[in-house]
Amino acid sequence: MADLAESTAKLQLDEETGEMVSKAELKKRQKKREKAKAKEAARSEVKNDEKVKPAPKPKANAEEPAIDPNYMFKTGFLDEVFKIRPIKPVFTRFPPEPNGFLHIGHAKAIAINFGFARFHGGQCYLRYDDTNPEAEEQIYFDAILEMVEWLGFKPYKITYSSDNFQRLYDLAEKLIGLEKAYVCHCSDTEIKLQRGGEKGTAGPRYRCKHAEQSVEENLKKFRDMRDGHYKPQEAFLRMKQDITDGNPQMWDLAAYRVLNKPHYRTGDTWKIYPTYDFTHCLCDSFEGITHSLCTTEFVQSRVSYEWLNKTLGVYEPMQREYGRLSISGTVLSKRKILKLVQEKIVRGWNDPRLYTLIGIKRRGVPPGAILEFINELGVTTANSIIEIKRFDQAIRKYLERTVPRLMLVLDPIPVVIEDADDLDGTTITLPFSPKDPKMGSHDVKFTKTVYIDRSDFREEADPAFFRLAPGKTVGLLQVPYPIKAVSFTKDDATGKVTEIRAVFDKETKKPKAYIQWVSTEAAGSRKAEVRIYNSLFKSDNPNDAPGGFLSDINPESEIIFPNALIESGFDEVKRRAPWPEAAGESELGKGGPESVRFQAMRIAYFALDSDSTDDHIILNRIVALKEDVGKS
Repeated sequence: MADLAESTAKLQLDEETGEMVSKAELKKRQKKREKAKAKEAARSEVKNDEKVKPAPKPKANAEEPAIDPNYMFKTGFLDEVFKIRPIKPVFTRFPPEPNGFLHIGHAKAIAINFGFARFHGGQCYLRYDDTNPEAEEQIYFDAILEMVEWLGFKPYKITYSSDNFQRLYDLAEKLIGLEKAYVCHCSDTEIKLQRGGEKGTAGPRYRCKHAEQSVEENLKKFRDMRDGHYKPQEAFLRMKQDITDGNPQMWDLAAYRVLNKPHYRTGDTWKIYPTYDFTHCLCDSFEGITHSLCTTEFVQSRVSYEWLNKTLGVYEPMQREYGRLSISGTVLSKRKILKLVQEKIVRGWNDPRLYTLIGIKRRGVPPGAILEFINELGVTTANSIIEIKRFDQAIRKYLERTVPRLMLVLDPIPVVIEDADDLDGTTITLPFSPKDPKMGSHDVKFTKTVYIDRSDFREEADPAFFRLAPGKTVGLLQVPYPIKAVSFTKDDATGKVTEIRAVFDKETKKPKAYIQWVSTEAAGSRKAEVRIYNSLFKSDNPNDAPGGFLSDINPESEIIFPNALIESGFDEVKRRAPWPEAAGESELGKGGPESVRFQAMRIAYFALDSDSTDDHIILNRIVALKEDVGKS
């Protein structure tokens, strides 16, 4: 036992190869790599006959400095926005429609609005823009708040546009009294003609005859709308703006429409409901919003936003627009995701392959990784369409420094080490991270029978294959002696290897490769179902795929290993979750099953799935390891 502990303590992990080597050997390798990098850098800088200075040697395992978490507020667009209106206290708002689940693009809106207010010592409202009773459900209200809190933000107040229905109605009557609104009965076709046709260029713009109605007539008709005397589309209130303006948002927009639909919160009280263009700016005004931050699709709306507040003589917030965030290689449309759910292509709106926030959360992506990713992208007026692999790389970089490491075997084969009787049942202490001692360590029992992954064994030796094969030696991570395969048994029916016999190879000091292993269940290891998630679609743009996005489904988007084994350290990782303590998972026990995250050495990063039970562990792959690419 003493020899085992002493030998293990002398070995260190080579991060580039996955091998366990002596301290002296690791130092030698690092110096060799530094020299190779310096030479390559020098060669790439040679121009003409200039004398090239040697490239500086990089520090081994140097930690990449974390970006300032407030970077996007200190520089660029958001810094300029505050300088335009440098007033405090700052009040912002996040105003989602409660008619669907939020996606990755909304994470940027949450981070900007809540983060901007927090950076400047202010507050941010969560306001549900619930003016369309045809699509609103409680499940969406709840999911929106859950995602805001998961990202680490607390609303100053939770408000509803519907709280202001009476106040908005009164202001609509005031607008009519100012001769700045009228009740219109035109059809959609007639309105398009009034606005110059489909593109606004087919002819001169003009107002319909209803714009000439008196204040009294408009008030009577508007009250008749309120009292249910009109059916939907028979009448609607239009703002009397400037039909000659070059901006379509000034072409007498709708302010109220008739909807015979009970509202989730107000019931049958109202037969008419205000539009976004009428509601949004006024609710901003009611709440004293200083900086109304929205995406660039509302650039043209800024003119009508300012016109309405100014016309009614109410407090005027400042609207500014930033570029929205989207992800290529997937779909974010509510209609298309609903189709995926209905066709049972995915497990639900929270399927780990989707880029809804509840899906990203279930996959195990930490909220802190999302915030860091958005911060690193920065905020400009340009829309950002990010490749999935770039998003994955940001998550991988975050997980690399924040989660513990464990050993996991996806497709286990038992290896009986025939001469391991002396070590059977002994304890090996393993660090949770070779880079961060603060993560601590845990003990696992070494057993005479261990399990390795089927992919780490070949029935015939191959000079290019450095793992286990008959007569070949491979190292077991953190075990002092490598093993050599001496025989194996196969199932006659399936042709699969069912057992490998091996012995310790104490003569080989430095095996060419090391592999992970797991002890028997009797020693504390646990069975697990492992779900490997890949891209849901085959192409980078499923929306343009021949036959539509449903014809672009990747048949290998979910690969399940039902009989995986994970080492006993998993129980300690679960007990100490969340990993890491950040954003909405800021303290011990604060976080769902997805906060149980770890790196499975040589495989990928994983998190516990919400379907897991104490007796049935289910793990989701968050992202692959960078080292997986091209590994022999």
